[in-house]
Order: sequence, then structure tokens, then C-alpha cells
Amino acid sequence: MAHTLPETEMLSAMRFSRPLLDTCAEALGEVLKFIHPADAVLSRFFREHPKVGQRDRATIAETVYAVLRRSRLLERLLGGTLSRGAMPRDAVLAAWAGLLGANLRELEPLVRKAELDGLAGIKRGIRASQPFEIDCDLPDWLIERLRRRFDDAALLELAKGLQRPAPLDLRVNLARVSREEALARLAADGIAAAATPYSPAGVRLAGKPAVNRHPLFVDGLIEVQDEGSQLLCYLVAPRRGEMVVDFCAGAGGKTLALGVMMRSTGRLYAFDVSDKRLTRFKPRLARSGLSNVHPQRIESERDPRVGRLAGKIDRVLVDSPCSGLGTLRRYPDLKWRQTPADVEELSRKQAAILSGAAKLIKPGGRLVYATCSILAEENNDVADAFLAANQDFVLCPAGEVLSQERIDLPMGEYFELWPHRHGTDGFFAAVLERRR
Repeated sequence: MAHTLPETEMLSAMRFSRPLLDTCAEALGEVLKFIHPADAVLSRFFREHPKVGQRDRATIAETVYAVLRRSRLLERLLGGTLSRGAMPRDAVLAAWAGLLGANLRELEPLVRKAELDGLAGIKRGIRASQPFEIDCDLPDWLIERLRRRFDDAALLELAKGLQRPAPLDLRVNLARVSREEALARLAADGIAAAATPYSPAGVRLAGKPAVNRHPLFVDGLIEVQDEGSQLLCYLVAPRRGEMVVDFCAGAGGKTLALGVMMRSTGRLYAFDVSDKRLTRFKPRLARSGLSNVHPQRIESERDPRVGRLAGKIDRVLVDSPCSGLGTLRRYPDLKWRQTPADVEELSRKQAAILSGAAKLIKPGGRLVYATCSILAEENNDVADAFLAANQDFVLCPAGEVLSQERIDLPMGEYFELWPHRHGTDGFFAAVLERRR
């Protein structure tokens, strides 16, 4: 999914004022309506408030995301329901004092004595023991689903991992520059970074510097991409000269990674149902220098453009539309915006997309079904049902595929990444090969 606002770091030099408090409360109130994604709401809010400076924007974004990550905890401590929009100012102050480390002396000029005492109580409450559901800070229905797989200790560990802000990962365009050279150039410009532990093309930045104006980015030598997303492409493992399809290309991050692996040879189709997403992909494609990528809008998995390629494709990646619950580090509002009904509808859509994409695969070809969900209904269940209905496809153990790509990452039959274990977003993938 698109990420229009960068994650902000824990801010070490917040400057608090009544105008900032009021503006922050207004922005939070808009986000807590949960009508649109939080990043889109904040982007619109900043466009409508052009006088808000960059430092204050960072404080507002950090505050909003902190509230979204710990909504259940703040509701318990404040004694109200945030989603009803009744107390965004109280939530902002509680986040500043209790979650983002503001000193009460810094906030004293902004509040009445009784409010200051209340904030001291919130600081104590955040340090105190809380019920399991509050510690997880996930909706009850999601906790119930995850308990089918995890015991409470493992579930709490996962939940805590989802509460932490995501690092900023980059993918190096290895067709044009080595990772070592990219790291050296970043270091020379004062940007602290290191190689990611698993992806051969990955770089993890120490903070959240703006990289979209750095020469490496402008020249198409790096792209912002989570390490887990990069690893999905190594499961596809396209070769030079092959016919490959990225079936749900979106804004094209994985398409570009696949194109680099193909060394700009063969033919790589980027299919998506959204003109808007494909339009956003075009400048990224231009920067990359790839010449083998062919973006195409399709109506659905039954589009005639898909039909014309039936049985001709070597490898297909289906990065399926999903709940996105594996990306809560970046999009914490998703846990409050998604519902069990949404998941049920998505699982039906995922099965249909996977079935349609499978028709493209020629004998001996590979189909990778992937999501950024952490729910079995969108992951194992969809893959298992597909295998039961398609006897000409078999499951290839993900660990073996990674080993073939010289990636040292222990994995079972399915590919599963978890933020608390791997430091990535939550990802699932099934590697399926057509035998006849």
C-alpha cells in the first residue's frame, strides 16, 4: 500500500505551545473519524494548513501515530472512547506526557493545575500493569483470531512488535550500484546506515532522514522498500529473459525489484486495476533505468489482457489486496478501520485473484501468492484451498527457495515474517509451482 507520509522518529526536541496543541488536536480529531486512512488525512490536513512548519508537522504526525498505536491504553486512562472524537486535546496531552516522553514542566504553561495532576497520573498509569487486551492494544476480534495460533505470551510479543515504529529500509538497485558503494555514499553524506540482515539488496537507515532528494534516489539507485517486501521478490526469483507478471503491481516497488533481478531483459508486465497507482509508478520506473517493464491497467483477473497470456508466463507474483494488518507499525489506524466482515470479503477476493493469476503460468512456472496480513484467513487458508482445487500445482518450501537464493533465513513450508522476530513488516507467501 502507498505510504504518503514518512514515519517520524521519536522526537528529542519537541517545542510545545498552545497553538501547536490546538492544531495537533484538530488533526487528531480528523484522523479519529476513521473515514479515510490516517496518512491521507494528515497529508490533506497539512495541505490545508500550509503555515504549519516542518518541525511542527513532524510533532503532529508522531503524536497522531502514537495515539493510534496505544488507543486502548489511552482510552482506559482517560476514561472515554477516542473514536467518538470527544477528547482529542486530552489524547494529545496524554500522548505527549505518557508516550513521547515530554516533561510535565514543559507542559505546565499549557494546562490547568488539575490537568497537570491528571497527566502525572497518566504517566504513572502507563508504567503500571495493564490487562492483557490493553497491553496488546488490538481490537478484541483481532486478538481472538490471533489466539487461534499464538498463546498469550507469543501474542503479546507480536503485539508489542506491531506497536514499534518501523525503520526506514532502502533497496539498492544492484544492476547499477553495489550495496557497499551505496552505503559508502550515504555515510559520506552523514547518513548512518547498515546492511539489512536478510535481503542482499537491503539497507536500513539509523533514523528517518529525507532521502527523496539524495542523488542516489534521484538517479534511481535506491528505492524506499521494507526488507520483507524485498524478500518476496527473491521468492519469485525471476531469471534473465523470462516472461514475468507482477499481478497486483500497485505503485511498483516489487516490480522494480523484479526488473533489476532480470537485468532489464525479458518482459515484465505490471498489472493493476488502478490508473492512479500505475501513474505514481511511472516516475519511479523512469528513475530506475529499466527497459523491460510494461505497466498495464486491467479491469479484473478476468481481463482479456490476462487471457491472452494464459499458459505463457514463467513467473507470477500475486501481492494480493489484503487487510494490511502486518503493516501496523506504519499504518496503526488499520487495526481500528478493518473489521471481520472486511477480512471475509478480502479472502473471497484473494481466492479469485489467485485463481485468475494461476491461469497465466506455463508448466514448470512459479506462482508466488503473498500478503502483508497476519491472519490465516488471508494466508494459509487461501493457499491451502487453492492447492486442494488445483492438483497441477505443488507447494515449494519457502526455506528451500531462499536457500537457493543464498539467503540465510530459516523458514518452513510457507514464508512468514514477523516484526518482533525479523524486524520487518508482517508478510506471508506461498511458493507454488505448476508441474504439468
